[in-house]
Amino acid sequence: MLPEIGSLAERGQTPRITVVIPALNEERNLIEVLPRIPHMVDEVILVDGGSTDRTVETARALMPSIRIVNQVGRGKGAALRTGFGAATGDIIVMLDADGSTNPGEIPAFVGALLSGADFAKGSRFLQGSGTADMTFHRKLGNGAFVQLVRVLFGGRYSDLCYGYNAFWTDVLPVLALDGDGLEIETMMNVRALRAGLKDAEVPSYESRRGYGIGHLRAFPDGLRVLRTIFAELRRPSPAAPGQRRLADQVLQWPERPTSNAPLPHAIAETAMIPIPVESETIAMPIDIDRSMVSEQQFARSGDDRLD
Repeated sequence: MLPEIGSLAERGQTPRITVVIPALNEERNLIEVLPRIPHMVDEVILVDGGSTDRTVETARALMPSIRIVNQVGRGKGAALRTGFGAATGDIIVMLDADGSTNPGEIPAFVGALLSGADFAKGSRFLQGSGTADMTFHRKLGNGAFVQLVRVLFGGRYSDLCYGYNAFWTDVLPVLALDGDGLEIETMMNVRALRAGLKDAEVPSYESRRGYGIGHLRAFPDGLRVLRTIFAELRRPSPAAPGQRRLADQVLQWPERPTSNAPLPHAIAETAMIPIPVESETIAMPIDIDRSMVSEQQFARSGDDRLD
């Protein structure tokens, strides 16, 4: 039976937010990441994978309140699961330590959850998003995996192998994560889809890694993703989550304007979130304070959109 998850009313509108950051020898990159985390975040957990540089010392110097947790196991998946287990917040946001994911986008992910989503996943292939860190063959592979997941499990995901996600902590038992490597990102997305969780895709821009050499190995990690997708076919399907949860329901975060003109700071406005529900589209109004989201996000051109 699917573990019970709370309704939006039960979760409340002022949740505690935890950011989980897996790190391995990211001393130089943390200088660009930690100071940019918004003040709305209540808890930051850095999961150290056995760094041999000054990653831990740098993190504590930059953010004295940060919690340092030693990773259990090896791989990014193991690091994330360690961080999830230590989190005390109502919402968990995943953030990379290498500077590729923008902390300024955290309010957009939290806003999607507060508007009714259970699970908010970043996408580099929606209007207003993009990537500076994907080679042609990686884009091709990611696109193939997206289409494969659509065929096997349904849904309308536009991106799959991207690790900028946020979710309510009470969905962790539903996801039942057990991956150790980079494939955990695909595992999360597919299991959220199969469980009938209410998903939101949030436009996100992926930057290049700041310093050092990344741990991604395109072909070996691609094979692990492929094995993960087919392994989900053999995994028992979760029980129906109830009438409140509609399978194959995806929230699409409103597209960002393509104008390069900067927006005024501290403008609160109402965004209409289109929610496809059984052939109908319902617009859900929520208030967004644009001062909490980076100006660069709204000013970014839509040239990177994947048609």
